[in-house]
Amino acid sequence: MISRRRALQMAATGLPALMLSGRASAALEYPTRNVRFVVGYPPGGATDILARLIGQRLSEKLGQTFVIENKPGAGNNIGTETAVRADPDGYTVLLVNPANFINATLYQNLKFDFVRDVTGVAAFNRVPNVMTVNKDVPAKNVAEFIDYVKANPGKVNMASSGNGTSVHMSGEMFMAMTGCKMQHVPYRGAALAITDMLAGQVQVIFDNMPSIIQHIRSGSLRALGVTTAERSPQLPDVQAIGETVKGYEASALFGMGAPAKTPKEIVAKLNEAINAVMADPAMKKQLEELGGAPRIETVDAFNAEIAAETEKWKKVVEFSGLKID
Repeated sequence: MISRRRALQMAATGLPALMLSGRASAALEYPTRNVRFVVGYPPGGATDILARLIGQRLSEKLGQTFVIENKPGAGNNIGTETAVRADPDGYTVLLVNPANFINATLYQNLKFDFVRDVTGVAAFNRVPNVMTVNKDVPAKNVAEFIDYVKANPGKVNMASSGNGTSVHMSGEMFMAMTGCKMQHVPYRGAALAITDMLAGQVQVIFDNMPSIIQHIRSGSLRALGVTTAERSPQLPDVQAIGETVKGYEASALFGMGAPAKTPKEIVAKLNEAINAVMADPAMKKQLEELGGAPRIETVDAFNAEIAAETEKWKKVVEFSGLKID
């Protein structure tokens, strides 16, 4: 007969193993039903297109449908909060995008802490913004533009797709690092801003590459620099702003996140699947058409990037003085 003490010892040593075995088994079987992929923007935009592209490939690879759930509003915060409040079981994931890093400082009354409440699963890509001027601006490169702004105080208007967007904050970072002073003119989306750029009402914009590149290629607008650390294959003759402004980097990082307590085994399985998708040459081509290039990273590396991006944009938001309640 087993003594009560021995039974307790067996239970104490066996339970962790059983728990570990159960988690491992769940990860091995995951997913057994549809996965909700939350996107904090309306259907049809570049961010939504990226999520659907990745979701389709994951559906094919993992045998269950990744259902895109659009939750627009409050500058991406509604979608993020939806994911944060979901059960951490691997069946709700989030499209991580630059607004997550910026909003952590920009918004004063968030009901979540992005770095604390979301774990990074895997990176997708980095997309450059492009510093673009209208044809009336005489500057042909970044250095000449800096000289032009400083020689014309109060005369250069900087357009953006809205307060607190990566388009806006890329310009704020440029002003902070160069001492240039420009008047920010926010629009309700990039399309309206570009219309006024073409008409000469505003002089410069740091727009997302997918929405501005057709105007650059047609010659109706002039690109001076890309915001990534290196030049973009889509615009190989356009310098990186960092070639002139040392340390400047303001690209848009995208990836997948999940509620912070999602089992590590499930996060690891998703990371492996996403990295396999990113290694596919067909995916590389599709992402390049959207202005970026695939990234293959570990979970830890992506979480380190999330922390670094949040800290980087914190400094820019503080410089701009912009706050949203």
